[in-house]
Amino acid sequence: MRIQEIHQSLAAIGARPCHIGRINRAWLKGLPLDAGTRHQKSEDYFPLSVRNGLPPIAAQVDGLARIHSQHTAADGSLRLLVALADGQMVESVLLPRDGLCVSSQVGCAVGCTFCMTGKSGLLRQLGSAEIAVQVALARRIRPVKKVVFMGMGEPAHNLDNVLDAINLPGTDGNIGHKNLVFSTVGDPRVFERLPQQRVKPALALSLHTARADLRAQLLPRAPRIDPAELVELGEDYARRIGYPIQYQWTLLAGVNDSQEEMDAAVRLLKDKFAVLNLIPYNSVDDDSFQRPASEQIDAMKRYLHSNGVLTKVRDSAGQDIDGGCSQLRARAADVIDSSRLLRRVSAGKPNLQSPQG
Repeated sequence: MRIQEIHQSLAAIGARPCHIGRINRAWLKGLPLDAGTRHQKSEDYFPLSVRNGLPPIAAQVDGLARIHSQHTAADGSLRLLVALADGQMVESVLLPRDGLCVSSQVGCAVGCTFCMTGKSGLLRQLGSAEIAVQVALARRIRPVKKVVFMGMGEPAHNLDNVLDAINLPGTDGNIGHKNLVFSTVGDPRVFERLPQQRVKPALALSLHTARADLRAQLLPRAPRIDPAELVELGEDYARRIGYPIQYQWTLLAGVNDSQEEMDAAVRLLKDKFAVLNLIPYNSVDDDSFQRPASEQIDAMKRYLHSNGVLTKVRDSAGQDIDGGCSQLRARAADVIDSSRLLRRVSAGKPNLQSPQG
């Protein structure tokens, strides 16, 4: 379902834009659609036709999705398994410091070799209301002041619905534009559409390497844009909106952590209006990748920073509950991933602790 369909249903029962705005605000706060305010009860504000016609619409909205289960991490993150009306599952993650990572698709078609989400391919798109409802559900649990579209799926492949979903929290949801983060592997349509939007989100680009050939291997179905061109497109957008772009670089030991890669990253990103996020790899099922040693990661950060690239290490939140970057997937609701738990115990791995993906 799309947000516009909800608005059309509300208009059909006599709701004017001011009424629809209040209903949006109540929904995104995780409250009943007919919730009043501290100063005005709903019966004193909504026309009779709206009050009488709202219950079936509210039931339809409530039926969009529900939280099937919650999984708490040691760092305070909370992975939410969200059941959609048709029985499909997506995941969203409540992050420390009032952040929320939401999904835009069931599965993903890009097929990044280090990411669990794409293992099963793309199952279906989410409607804009199904994306926005993840904010409403999360806010029933705790405050959300930042939303990152970095969960399951490639937002550029569901662009209309994602842009609709971004617009709602950026207006009636009372979330600042720079606290709405659109994450993408890079698609020309993104750079055409985002500057035209009323709500202009921050942008996070999955770079991962400065080599076009290696990037094609790691992101097999991403658009074939040379990393240098991608950075120029990102720089232009960042300058237009006035806050820096984020470049994501998942660190894979022996793959994209060499001195040559760091030197190439300096050539690409030095003095750019940007932040380079080094994301140590998070283990996924049947993987062949490893994260570099922590000493090497620290040395890489210092080297990049000293050479004019603002660099941060993003050790993804929620790794101990499989809620970190590249770990989200459409889990079956009735299956407990006991094999993964047994591997952790047998390997003696401690619980580990950020945008997700």
